Amino acid sequence: MRTIAIATGTRADWGLLSPVARALAARADCRVEILATNMHLFPRYGNTIDEIIADGFPSPRRVTMPPGTDTPLGTVDSMAACMTAMAHELASVAPDMIVILGDRFEMLATATAALMLRIPIVHIAGGEISEGAVDDSIRHAVTKMSALHLTATEPYRRRVIAMGEDPSRVINTGAIGVYNILHTPLLSRRELEDSVGITLPDGSLLVTYHPATLDDGDIAARCKALLDALDRFPESNVIITYPNNDARGKVIIDLIEEYALRNRDRVRVIPSLGKLRYLSALRCVSAVVGNSSSGIVEVPSMGIPTVDIGIRQRGRLCSDSVIHCGDSADDISAAISRALSAEARANARRCKNPYARPDTLGIMVKAIAETPLETLRTKKFHDL
Repeated sequence: MRTIAIATGTRADWGLLSPVARALAARADCRVEILATNMHLFPRYGNTIDEIIADGFPSPRRVTMPPGTDTPLGTVDSMAACMTAMAHELASVAPDMIVILGDRFEMLATATAALMLRIPIVHIAGGEISEGAVDDSIRHAVTKMSALHLTATEPYRRRVIAMGEDPSRVINTGAIGVYNILHTPLLSRRELEDSVGITLPDGSLLVTYHPATLDDGDIAARCKALLDALDRFPESNVIITYPNNDARGKVIIDLIEEYALRNRDRVRVIPSLGKLRYLSALRCVSAVVGNSSSGIVEVPSMGIPTVDIGIRQRGRLCSDSVIHCGDSADDISAAISRALSAEARANARRCKNPYARPDTLGIMVKAIAETPLETLRTKKFHDL
């Protein structure tokens, strides 16, 4: 029996990890422990630990940490608390390995705790680039702490190997988010509209905007430019989701809540849609707008355009359906106009998604459940 800990800190990473967790838990040779922390535990962000419970894990371990003070120093304080709490939880669980996805600050704290406790780390989504956020450096740091790597594309696999990782431990699985899109029964348009409290006619938009943590610009001005651009499309109904709880995220939350109050007839702000409503929304809207990695990785598989704003996702491998733009209201509105054009929408329907692979879940589960543990307990630097 292999005990596998799975760490999750946000609605986004659990939406990706949930099918992996369920598939592993269904195996007779695996025992799964969910370690839930950060945004899952804060009411302001939707109490998304309830989604973990609804997915069949009634007793996730709650790793508590403070929400921070919306500043870089506050984030460091939260990381320190997370590392301590996670270390004690891992010592209690004593897993054979821990699965970590991505590049969030709470995952850096988790990886550090696991490293010091000599628990092998399985890292999902390494080798990617997002030049506009500290997440980029965090992702690479977690890669160097990890023993088994599940990457989303072959170029990302090669990049992880170039970082000195053993090629036999680096596996191109495709992106689990794309697999989820293709294998999740979705809500009907009517069911989704009833759930979010707004109709979604042609031209509707789904917006998620996070702080770009390496952008020195005024985040309030950046967000206001986005909202000004949305004002130029009065016939478009809009769903806006909350940003992550990165430094300066509260500024965005306050602005989008005020915007929704001024536009009650066509705008809804929802802290967390959850995986089912989010994927269902992708089938009902005409374009996705913002700077979330989902717009780059998953959205192209739904055949709709993405408007990618600013520097946060700069460097990621992209489908031709992704439209990049600057941070000004003029740049954003021009990109939205292009995304809503017949030409861009037809192009999005025929574009290939570089993150898509039909057997992603099976490859991931096999690697996590069957890679010999003795091969993961020591590492050597692999020279090219």
